[in-house]
Amino acid sequence: MSGWIEDVVRWTGYWGVALLMAVENVFPPIPSEVVMPFAGYATTRNASLDIWGVIAAGTVGSLLGALVLYGLGRWIGDERLRRFAARHGRWLLLSVDDIDRAERWFERHGKLAVFACRLVPGLRSLISVPAGICGMSLVPFLAWSAAGSAIWTAGLAWAGRWLGSEYETIGIVLGPVASVVLGALVVSYLVAVWRWRPS
Repeated sequence: MSGWIEDVVRWTGYWGVALLMAVENVFPPIPSEVVMPFAGYATTRNASLDIWGVIAAGTVGSLLGALVLYGLGRWIGDERLRRFAARHGRWLLLSVDDIDRAERWFERHGKLAVFACRLVPGLRSLISVPAGICGMSLVPFLAWSAAGSAIWTAGLAWAGRWLGSEYETIGIVLGPVASVVLGALVVSYLVAVWRWRPS
């Protein structure tokens, strides 16, 4: 996969970085752990690319992708989720009471959750959906998503610039982390479905 990602960045520059990072948020098999390190490395080989421009493009792309999932959450909405939970709560691991508690928690801690999850492989995209469902205001959502995304993209881009042609090492290290996080979520979900009792 890294080969065509490199081609997109080479031929389209900042636009390609933004596009890849937007798609990465919605379609996780495109890994930011490859896109941004290569883009950082490319700034040492391509005079038309600047490290700060690459970071800005990656952050903007991340926000665009996050907005898609946030919009999905808003479309699902509180009422639709409650109706579904009343009929099929086991599969969501939610009762109506659980939704009430989750919404109260998100009102208190949602900003921190959005910021922190943007820094965790495997959770970076997922946090946008509950933010939308819980009706988090768009401006705070964008602000906290931007802060977390900027740190993530900057770290990966600078690491790629520093590692040079060995930039793929970052994906080799972080790729399994994302797999472990997602695997743990799947296992936890299956166990919870098996043990679930409505509250």
